[in-house]
Amino acid sequence: MNENLNEVILRPRFKIELNKDNISVLNAFEAKKTSQKEFVVSRVDDHVFIKFPKAKQRFWTPQLHLEINETNDHKSLLYGLFGPNPTVWTMFMFFHFAVAGFFIAFAIWAYSNYALKTDYYLQIWGMILMIILWFVLYFAGSFSKNANQDEMTQLYTFMSDVLDE
Repeated sequence: MNENLNEVILRPRFKIELNKDNISVLNAFEAKKTSQKEFVVSRVDDHVFIKFPKAKQRFWTPQLHLEINETNDHKSLLYGLFGPNPTVWTMFMFFHFAVAGFFIAFAIWAYSNYALKTDYYLQIWGMILMIILWFVLYFAGSFSKNANQDEMTQLYTFMSDVLDE
């Protein structure tokens, strides 16, 4: 995989220049759809999704999204993105935004109580709790990414094998 991946990134990305036109690359993935059972390959226009079969999937099992664009001289550019199921990712991001929203609400409530010269310790504790929850969410995502490194390697190896054929 790309050695320049930033450790903060929860959904690793990469880019590869290919010496084939995008139609032949897309057709290679299309052919692999039926000739193997290890992965589920689906294609929509210039996008290819490589997933594990339902029986092998867990809550945070990664999938590989590829976008293959045509460039000059019958070459193509492949953009890859590892990530969980889009539904799981949406839920994960919703939790992040909810925590941020509650933090802001507690901050406004604390400032209002401070301005009114009333007790605001409960709101400060709420803000601290939201910071702790944000760290828990972040480390859960990081842990999941690290725990799924083998699966991401399998997806990348499968993609490389298709590209090398």
